[in-house]
Amino acid sequence: MDEPVVECVPNFSEGTDPRRIEAIVAAMRVDGVHLLDWSMDADHNRSVVTIAGKPSAVVESAVRGAGKAAELIDLTRQQGVHPRIGAADVIPFVPISGIKLEQCVLLARQAGLEIWQRFGVPVFFYEAAAARPDRANLEDVRRGQFEGLRDAVRKEAARRPDLGGPGLHPTAGACAVGARKFLVAYNIFFDSIDVSLVRAIARDIRAASGGLKGVKAIGVLAHGRAQLSMNITDFAITPISQVYSKVSQLALRHKIVPIAGEVIGLLPQAACERESEWMRQLTRFDPQTKILEYRLASPLAWPGQA
Repeated sequence: MDEPVVECVPNFSEGTDPRRIEAIVAAMRVDGVHLLDWSMDADHNRSVVTIAGKPSAVVESAVRGAGKAAELIDLTRQQGVHPRIGAADVIPFVPISGIKLEQCVLLARQAGLEIWQRFGVPVFFYEAAAARPDRANLEDVRRGQFEGLRDAVRKEAARRPDLGGPGLHPTAGACAVGARKFLVAYNIFFDSIDVSLVRAIARDIRAASGGLKGVKAIGVLAHGRAQLSMNITDFAITPISQVYSKVSQLALRHKIVPIAGEVIGLLPQAACERESEWMRQLTRFDPQTKILEYRLASPLAWPGQA
């Protein structure tokens, strides 16, 4: 029987210094773990790393990455358009094969304990790993970002971390560790710099506002254009083509046009809609390197690996 495979997608609050991110990724090299993808975004000031492999090894890899991030990233000096509470901001565990979401919850709890015990970085558990119902949604955990949360945990017992604290780490903040299904991180760029229009679209489509089920969205200015930044948490219920169609309708109402798209991280085969407009608009999308199943069969070399 094949061994179980779990994916982990740590998001680090650094997107401007390739040397720091390379050092973080290099620190995550563990036997039994494959490096599938890593990318940086200077405007978001964020990097996303995708690893997969044997569950115990993936936990160790993620914990080492969180430790190196705490060493190299100072949130008191970090700014970007993406919300964040920690140097290693979020660490989600995702079932790929031979493992269930409930087992990924246990992996998340184990990783969170190690992060706190080894590095003194407090931990919040979210999504399926949430220890409290009011922390299931990541945006609730991250309310106020690092600066707001740093003050809130001192004043409000309800905002304190699940592990560690009550105060945050002075420079590395806190880490949100979770377990979830596969999500697609999908951004759309428009022929405008008016972020207010895109924020209006984000309000209309996000699930929290009564929009599309399983869609989280914010509007930001990135790479000189208004960008709709989305997480699609259940593409089986809400296909990406449906999201794109709704966004296009709303954009027409605001007299702006979607001109390009990008997928951050990897895309599973099941989410691909080859003849769709949203996929035709993707930039820098090579199926061999951006589709999960292909990348699992041919992982990347680790930084510094011969």
